[in-house]
Amino acid sequence: MSKVKTAFFCQNCGYESVKWIGQCPSCGQWNTFVEELIQKETIKNNNGWKEYHDDKRTNKTISLKDIKSSEEKRLITSDAELNRVLGGGIVPGSIVLVAGEPGIGKSTLFLQNGLWLKDAVVLYISGEESEQQIKMRADRLRLKNDNFYLLTETSTQTIFQEIKKLKPDLVIIDSIQTLQTPFIDSSPGSVSQIRECAAEFQRFAKETNTPVFLIGHITKDGSIAGPKILEHMVDTVLQFEGDRHYAYRILRTLKNRFGSTAELGIYEMTDEGMRGVANPSEILITQKEDQLSGIAIAATIEGMRPLLIEVQALVTQSVYGTPQRTVSGFDLRRLQLLLAVLEKRGGFHFGVKDVFLNIAGGLKVEDPSIDLAVLCALLSSYEDVPLPQHICFTGEIGLSGEIRAVNRIEQRIAEAEKLGFEKIILSKYNQKGLARNKFGIEIMMMGRVEEVYQYLFQ
Repeated sequence: MSKVKTAFFCQNCGYESVKWIGQCPSCGQWNTFVEELIQKETIKNNNGWKEYHDDKRTNKTISLKDIKSSEEKRLITSDAELNRVLGGGIVPGSIVLVAGEPGIGKSTLFLQNGLWLKDAVVLYISGEESEQQIKMRADRLRLKNDNFYLLTETSTQTIFQEIKKLKPDLVIIDSIQTLQTPFIDSSPGSVSQIRECAAEFQRFAKETNTPVFLIGHITKDGSIAGPKILEHMVDTVLQFEGDRHYAYRILRTLKNRFGSTAELGIYEMTDEGMRGVANPSEILITQKEDQLSGIAIAATIEGMRPLLIEVQALVTQSVYGTPQRTVSGFDLRRLQLLLAVLEKRGGFHFGVKDVFLNIAGGLKVEDPSIDLAVLCALLSSYEDVPLPQHICFTGEIGLSGEIRAVNRIEQRIAEAEKLGFEKIILSKYNQKGLARNKFGIEIMMMGRVEEVYQYLFQ
């Protein structure tokens, strides 16, 4: 009888060691090593994917010049946001990992996308919910599809037997952490199980040209649960994020072998599932009648699409010894940098003020072009003077107080004009190559923070 083989795996990054270690030499985390059984059976079942389709694929050495370039035919879904994020649709043979917070709507999003595909046979594999729970969700979505099939199973051997019978065009797995392969003697969700199950589905996807969606969990620090190799094995990694107190969700691309990683999709959670938001700018700007101080509109770029978002700032006298700096949706260190610029270049005494900053709608913005709008919102709250309603801002702020140029300026101007804004303030260094005549909106070029302050408040 063969000896049972075990190894120690880091639960954070998947690093393998023959003995227990206090600190992982790969990721530096402490007390993350867990002992797991890794003995595999000597003879694996041959899944026989070569007979899955009539056309048999043979692997042989071929010269790069002999390979014909052709556009990959994609499976277009009814979800325009998902198509955009994937780079134009689902690529046959691709394996996509989708991760997000519990309760954010991952299962709902991909259940409704599977039900929308009327012309394709879809197999939805759930290891977390029963058939009745999934049926209740489908009834709530008010969607029906005769080509949509359910399988509640966690053993990969049973799953592949059912796949051979059904031969689906798309496989959705909810979730990869619940699956278990009989070739590894460890519990579901462990590093070795996740790695082996993902490898089996990767082989299936590539050999049968069938797209596979893997829904995954995340850890408490926000990273995708399981070994880091899981993200390397798949073709596309999508992050589904958003604040559960808001109705809006964002689907971001972290990795994509078939398209851009700069894309994102925006959804609204409704009683009937996820609804794609075609024009997010209109919902991210508060419709208000009264003019209020501390509010500025920023023309930013998220992914490949322009967005107009509302920046809210509140500056009050500090009642404690140390002033507070509280932000939501913005980088705290970036706010401190902008306050230092205002203190040094403008002479404003923010050192004795509490500063609160919020990006409306629950978005997290990393585009540096929002700097100018943040600065103007801070000045508006500091002076307690409302900004004009029909004006928006775009520009990055340098440490010497200059307004720096930003990219894709024409898209930002066109979005502001489309939403009815009359003026947009941007950097004078953006005027090179800018055709001002083709826009109906008034474009104001400024070079320094002092110019903006004099124009708005004097």
